[in-house]
Amino acid sequence: MEIKKILPYNRIHFIGIGGVSMSGLCEILLSEGGYTITGSDNSQSDIIKKLQDKGVIVYIGQNEKNITEDIELVVFTAAIKEDNPEYKKAKELNLNMLERSEFLGRLMKAYKYPLCVAGTHGKTTTSSMLSEVFLQTDKNPTISIGGILKSIESNYKVGDKEYLVLETCEYCDSFLKFNPHSAIILNIDEDHLDYFKDISQIYQSFRNFAKLVKEDAVLVINADIENYEDIIKDLKCNILTYGENKNSLWKAKNIAFDKNNFATYDAYYKEELFCTIKLNVPGLHNVYNSLAVCALANFYNIGKEYIQKGLNNFTGAKRRFQYKGDYKGLKIIDDYAHHPTEIKATLKTAKAQDANNIWCAFQPHTYTRTKALLKDFAKALLDADKIIITDIYSAREKDNGQIHAKDLVEQIKLLGKDAIYMESFDKAKEYIEENYQNNDMLITMGAGDIYILGEIFLKN
Repeated sequence: MEIKKILPYNRIHFIGIGGVSMSGLCEILLSEGGYTITGSDNSQSDIIKKLQDKGVIVYIGQNEKNITEDIELVVFTAAIKEDNPEYKKAKELNLNMLERSEFLGRLMKAYKYPLCVAGTHGKTTTSSMLSEVFLQTDKNPTISIGGILKSIESNYKVGDKEYLVLETCEYCDSFLKFNPHSAIILNIDEDHLDYFKDISQIYQSFRNFAKLVKEDAVLVINADIENYEDIIKDLKCNILTYGENKNSLWKAKNIAFDKNNFATYDAYYKEELFCTIKLNVPGLHNVYNSLAVCALANFYNIGKEYIQKGLNNFTGAKRRFQYKGDYKGLKIIDDYAHHPTEIKATLKTAKAQDANNIWCAFQPHTYTRTKALLKDFAKALLDADKIIITDIYSAREKDNGQIHAKDLVEQIKLLGKDAIYMESFDKAKEYIEENYQNNDMLITMGAGDIYILGEIFLKN
């Protein structure tokens, strides 16, 4: 089935075309041919330059003049608000409009086996691992994930119409518009509280997502999720559980870590040895991410040798405990962690490294998340030896004055640990440079632009 039969449009405009996901969707359409694609974004980037080189007209800056009557479909992300000038103009002209997730859901119908990786965190890493496994086979998968996969130097790959490996997000219930064949659910935690009312609503959202899995397919779910049974109750699809839970069908045994905190373990299915896995990414959390991949790949009869090789080849996605370089005895790591659970996992991984002091320069991500999880953030950061908090990265939100980065600093101090607020990356760099010791580690942490701090060090 051709994508053009599902999307009967010739000219398509993307608002926010420079985003990781949106650009990947554009590339899929470009590979099909027969489309005239335009788009807009707030600033120039390498992603946009690549699209422009392929003939896509990209406007820098979002303006109602970019929306013309001959556009047959406008695609926008959940972050685009109704006061966006292009969104308003498209509405005024009564053009066909699809939010990104709905657009992607329609595209997914062109593939025989869409494989979706969901969860509050760990999606990019796990979908990257799954991609690596399928890349070892002759399946020629199509890939769309949320980070840069080193083996393909991209966040997407246009392959055949059989397998589609896809990272899926729960924000605004986006993944409920998808059409998965099978899926992985990694974890369920409080997050995106600017949209979800509470954890019970988040659970219901994942429950609704699980219902989308086809009857002849499988849901792979972490049995360590509290009350995971509520998610899988009365589902008609196959269920495969994994994790530390004693009732899990897939278990990791004989786990051992090397000096880099890379694990080797035996993967067991129904208490029988499946194969031995050797990872080249650090941390216990990645043992279980990879175990989920074993479960899903095996369901599709991917050979053990491909699973072993793919997981061994994976050396990490961009901004996931990514080693950036050394600056005069200071090892610099960048990590995307922006939720307390992720922060705990990242700092636990860091503690296992050969380093003296662990410096964490944390940039809170969105005002609503920071306010709702303030105490949890403070507790999670306690595992760092030195804590620097920068201004909150607003992302899609506006500052209403109810929360500030200094509030997080004070919360950390209440727990008996010192922390310091820095209003600029340059000042943070000066402070760290004056106070770090040889063989210290700096982790720039957050989902915004905190990675720039590490780059400031490495440019000098």
